[in-house]
Amino acid sequence: MTIERLQTGARMSRIVKHNGTVYLCGQVCADAEQNIKEQTQTMLDKVEVLLNEAGSSKEHMLSATIYVKSMDYFADMNAVWDAWVPEGYAPARACVEAKMARDALLVEISVVAALKAQ
Repeated sequence: MTIERLQTGARMSRIVKHNGTVYLCGQVCADAEQNIKEQTQTMLDKVEVLLNEAGSSKEHMLSATIYVKSMDYFADMNAVWDAWVPEGYAPARACVEAKMARDALLVEISVVAALKAQ
């Protein structure tokens, strides 16, 4: 069983592929000065790029864990999420309130997906 790591640094790999499954490290927004909707959108844009690089797609997501700074952001985050996930392809999902690594961050996501059939 081969493990393939992409964009690997000293602390983590952004993508790990093993046995037909893709694991992404936690993704945050492109600009932490933006509101929750913009942070969520740019975070999901980054997920989509990584999934494509790994040979997967958002239609192949198996699970997602979303961390929000406050549940006050839940509805606005979900509005962006619901528009981003293709109908009929929603992964298993958990969403929890969590302290963020930086105070300006409002949302983070961790995704597991299947590889596309070769």
